[in-house]
Amino acid sequence: MKIAIMGAMLEEVEPFLSHSEHEPLLKHFVKTNEMRYGGNTYHEGTYKNLEIVLAYSKIGKVNATLTAATLLEKFGADVLLFTGVAGAINPALNIGDLVAATALCQHDLDISIFGHPHGFVPEGAVYVKPSTELLATAQRVAKAKGVNLRHGIIATGDQFIASAKRKEWVAQTFQADAIEMEGAAVAVVCDALKVPFFILRAISDAADMDAQFDFDAFLKESAKVSSSFVIAMLEELSHG
Repeated sequence: MKIAIMGAMLEEVEPFLSHSEHEPLLKHFVKTNEMRYGGNTYHEGTYKNLEIVLAYSKIGKVNATLTAATLLEKFGADVLLFTGVAGAINPALNIGDLVAATALCQHDLDISIFGHPHGFVPEGAVYVKPSTELLATAQRVAKAKGVNLRHGIIATGDQFIASAKRKEWVAQTFQADAIEMEGAAVAVVCDALKVPFFILRAISDAADMDAQFDFDAFLKESAKVSSSFVIAMLEELSHG
């Protein structure tokens, strides 16, 4: 099995490349190749009996689409695991909490003037759903690690949200729990190419007027929370 691991920013994938951050699990990761393609760097290697290809896309839906499609089409990944951070919409979420997407939508896609709901794509749907098998794997990992893994709808758009008004609109319109800038784009690619995927986000801010300051302060720590969980998922997948 070849597994793609993807983030949007360097901080979100750095823990996979730095063995000192997450021993003892990463002692089993062996890097075999590094390739530049389409403006990004792709790291290939093995984790026990799994083939791994790792990359970060840079922020935004277009960059995420390019990188996800490359991971699947050029590198032939069979599964895609996305790791990163997000802003909280659900007031029950706190900084550092983990959210596994049960569905993803594009909150900035708007052709409602033609009578369609917000986020709707002609010949598509408002929501794209990840692999139920990978969600089940994540739940087993969470139980084994004693982690409170939350599940919810993640909204994606090409905007860093730091507005209580916009946050409330997204919450009401999409019943979203968290908000970020790449997940739904990755989901659309994987769904179209029929590749199982899993989107995990650790909360870095509350998507309100303090979001910029919280994001800067908690980005690296929240990214480590998410990446540590994905590493544990690799361990589980290597047994299966």
